[in-house]
Amino acid sequence: MNIEKTETLNIRSGEDIVRVRQNVRTKALAIGLSLVDQTRIITAASEIARNTLDYGGGGTVQVDIVSVSVRKGLRLIFNDTGPGIPDIARALEDGYTSGGGMGLGLSGAKRLCSEFDIRSEVGKGTTVTLIRWK
Repeated sequence: MNIEKTETLNIRSGEDIVRVRQNVRTKALAIGLSLVDQTRIITAASEIARNTLDYGGGGTVQVDIVSVSVRKGLRLIFNDTGPGIPDIARALEDGYTSGGGMGLGLSGAKRLCSEFDIRSEVGKGTTVTLIRWK
């Protein structure tokens, strides 16, 4: 996988989540994602950015324009150093929430992406990687 362009954004407040959405929208347009695919990756980014802030205590997202051969995509790597997720499989179940939400954030984000990866260690934090291919 080739990285053509990368940018790292802080996620420390609600305003930062808006900036993440705007940045992802700009990059999705730049690589020519369809309106439907733009909406999917922006929604997924918003969900994971909110989780990064609310559950991880804040963190960062690395926004990459990537390519494999002639195929372009948008990769988002969210990192936090929060409490971590003790049971990832359970956290990915529809309806499961450790907060007051509907329990669709992680599972919904996974469905909206071409590729989804989550790694977490209790007491050390969580990394979520999303990719949406054109």
